[in-house]
Amino acid sequence: MGTLGAPAGYLEDFSAIGNGATKEIGILLVHGFTGSPSSMRPWAEFMHQQGYTVRVPRLPGHGTKPEDLNQVTWQEWPRKVESELRELQKTCTKIFVFGLSMGGGLTLYTAENHQEKISGVVLVNPMIHIPRVNPALAKLMSKFQKMRSAVGNDIKRKNVTEYAYDALPMVGIYELTKMLKASRENLGKVTLPTLLFHSTEDHVLPVSNTEIILKGISSKDKERVELTNSYHVATLDHDMEIIFEKSLTFVQARS
Repeated sequence: MGTLGAPAGYLEDFSAIGNGATKEIGILLVHGFTGSPSSMRPWAEFMHQQGYTVRVPRLPGHGTKPEDLNQVTWQEWPRKVESELRELQKTCTKIFVFGLSMGGGLTLYTAENHQEKISGVVLVNPMIHIPRVNPALAKLMSKFQKMRSAVGNDIKRKNVTEYAYDALPMVGIYELTKMLKASRENLGKVTLPTLLFHSTEDHVLPVSNTEIILKGISSKDKERVELTNSYHVATLDHDMEIIFEKSLTFVQARS
């Protein structure tokens, strides 16, 4: 399916100002590789309904066409997230960052470099490495093949899509491996409260990602929640309400 047929605005940056007692608490939601803001939109709307100010950026190279993801450098992704953090800082006294898949690795990278701006992180099937694929191998592969078959839309619910690319851009994979390497090398810098959701059946990432992150971060306040009825894109799957409710409780308890 790819990005065709997405509802108006679902592939673009999304933001909404909160209201009431939680208006000055910001939630920044970061989507995954080849995905789009649509994978985080229901979660963002749920948090906004509770009064929080939310922002869902479209990461560079995403939400358009697969070829565009072969034209970006990995540094553009954290720059985008950092710019969203600055926007939230203008009106919010506390900020939490939620990340899905590659967005989880990007959330951790951001936390490593801007910890003083963030009050906690929530990760859903976060990515910190691609087994047996390092930057050198990914670079070599990208020289011989620009596109491979897609990995998006790993969702157990029927007739649900995250409007991800229907191809896997290999230069983008090379850039992704460099970002993950940088993030993994500095996991020990993360001391923030961390809530991590892990799908027991995930066809995109092995559980080693979750294990590496939980072992590597220095956070004393960290919790792992198993999701038994969702695949990789759990933010749109059968367990989405568990994610929404537990992340709400997490934010409430730390703000």
